[in-house]
Amino acid sequence: MADRIMSASAALAEGLHEEMSRDASIFILGEDLTAHAGIFGQFKGLPEAFPGRIIDTPISESCIAGCGVGAALTGMRPIVDFHFSDFVTCGMDELCNQAAKIRYMFGGQVKLPLVVWCPDGAGLRAAAQHSQSLEAWFVHTPGLKVVVPSEAADVKGLMKAAIRDDDPVMFFQHKRLFRREGHVPADPEFIIPLGRAAVKREGKDVSLLTYGSGFFLCLDAAQELAKEGIEAEIVDLRTLKPLDMATVAGSIVKT
Repeated sequence: MADRIMSASAALAEGLHEEMSRDASIFILGEDLTAHAGIFGQFKGLPEAFPGRIIDTPISESCIAGCGVGAALTGMRPIVDFHFSDFVTCGMDELCNQAAKIRYMFGGQVKLPLVVWCPDGAGLRAAAQHSQSLEAWFVHTPGLKVVVPSEAADVKGLMKAAIRDDDPVMFFQHKRLFRREGHVPADPEFIIPLGRAAVKREGKDVSLLTYGSGFFLCLDAAQELAKEGIEAEIVDLRTLKPLDMATVAGSIVKT
């Protein structure tokens, strides 16, 4: 199947549609999801296609996170929408003391297939409480996986993998990248496994390790370095935890 050019927002919506069509246990909950298809239009077409599975909630992030944890424990595969990553602080107990630890506390007898979707990042004049990048907090929380895609194809492939994973996944997506377009495979089974980085520019002189919006800054930097005869290799980490140290080490040894 040929690739299509589409925005990261459209790629996310397509990936969610494919997964929700495949698995009836998947649903999305958060604030103001049905009226505007999500704050960034990322759920376009989903409320109409899956009535009753896109759930508007009260303005209570701790309640939203708690509902997600409880639903995951009963065999559902919830996706929690936090609107802005800054608001995740209101649900820290449910995420860090419950979701992250439950599988360990029950000796591996239960699964917790929960995706927490967090738009993050500055650059849109969204002020202090809507502009933070908080992924580092959760990298240091045992029991949580952390994903930060850059290109549109990464958004779709990693979201599908996160939904199918049996552990809680924090999915951070930079707000400035929602409208950025890229090539996205048409294959409905296109998935990018969690914990797998990608070498997106070959080089021999220096390794640039990056993720999320930083990937595009590294592309610009690599072009400037090339003018000086320096060939930079760009490694897009994509998943911060688990971290693909084999790809990282391979690039560093090479350069």
